[in-house]
Amino acid sequence: MRATKTTVYWVIIGLLLLTIVGLVLKFMVLGKTETAVDGRQAVVLDPAERALVLNEMRQFLSAVQIVLEAADRGDTAAIVQAVRPLGMAATQDVPATLVAKLPLEFKMLGHGVHADFDRIAMDAEALADARHALQQMNAVMKKCVACHAVYQITATPASR
Repeated sequence: MRATKTTVYWVIIGLLLLTIVGLVLKFMVLGKTETAVDGRQAVVLDPAERALVLNEMRQFLSAVQIVLEAADRGDTAAIVQAVRPLGMAATQDVPATLVAKLPLEFKMLGHGVHADFDRIAMDAEALADARHALQQMNAVMKKCVACHAVYQITATPASR
């Protein structure tokens, strides 16, 4: 009788662990994607979430333009001012419901870009070397290109 109870407990524990692993896979790794017409992965978000992600990308692009212009002038203070707000602190305001819909690689690229902006700001302050900031921005742009090559952001239609 005791062996049967123990077996039942282990089966329940096993099922709970499988459920947890499944949920982690769904929400942390896979995200909410479908294959787009052009073959990329379409990350499916509601319209407000899509607007938030696209706004962040426009902020990234604007910062890149400012960094290029500031580096041309040797103005590392302007570089810091452009990139500091886009560091890891900017990720604090992203809703967990949105994060759950993003595939792991997308999240890793995004967090990498935020961390790179922090590093650019710190190095620009410490080194005052605009050329170094340009080299760092090159690495950021490679992540942007890689992400855009694989993903697109799609809004759910109202009927979904």
